[in-house]
Amino acid sequence: MNQVKNFTKGFLKENPVFILLLGMCPTLGTTTSAINGLGMGLATAFVLTMSNIVISMVKNFIPNKVRIPSFIVIIASFVTVVDLSMAAYLPALHEQLGLFIPLIVVNCIVLGRAESFASKNGVFSSLVDGLGMGLGFAFALTILGSVREILGSGKVFGFDMHIFPKGVDGILVFVLAPGAFLALGYLISIVNKINKKSI
Repeated sequence: MNQVKNFTKGFLKENPVFILLLGMCPTLGTTTSAINGLGMGLATAFVLTMSNIVISMVKNFIPNKVRIPSFIVIIASFVTVVDLSMAAYLPALHEQLGLFIPLIVVNCIVLGRAESFASKNGVFSSLVDGLGMGLGFAFALTILGSVREILGSGKVFGFDMHIFPKGVDGILVFVLAPGAFLALGYLISIVNKINKKSI
C-alpha cells in the first residue's frame, strides 16, 4: 500500500510541476507541443528512475563529502545514454529539444529525489518513487504541451482539433513563451482545486 502511495503522489499530490514547481526551465521551454512535452518528460523519467535505482544501490559506498558530486556523475551517465539514444533513433525530437536534454543533469527534480529519497531508501522503493515522480513530470509536460498546442495551432499530436471558427488557426501567444506561463498558471489552479476537493 505504501508503494502505491509513493507511485501515485507524483501525479497530483506532489506533482513536480503543478505542486512543487520544480523543473520550470524544461517545463516552460519544451512544451510548445504535446510531443515535445511527452519526449522531454519520458527522457527525464528514465534518468530519474535509473539514477534513483543506482544511487540507492551504492549509497553506503559513497563518502559523505563527495555525495552530491557522485550523484551528479551517476545522473550525467544516464543523461548521456538518453541523449545519444535520442540522437540515433529520434533525431527530429532530439533536434527540437536541443540543449534541454543535457540540462536534465542539473534538473532539480532528479537531484532532489536522489538526495531526499534514493539515498535514504531501498532499491525497490527508489524505483517506485522514480517512476511515480518521473511519470508525473511527463504527465504534466504532456498536458501543458497539449493545452498550448490546441490553443496555439488548433492541433494536438498532429491531429486537428476544431475548436476555432473558420479562418482562425489559433491564439499565437500560446505558442510563444508568455503562453507557457498563462497555460501553466491555469493548470496549477485547476490541480490545486482538485487537490482541495480530495482533502
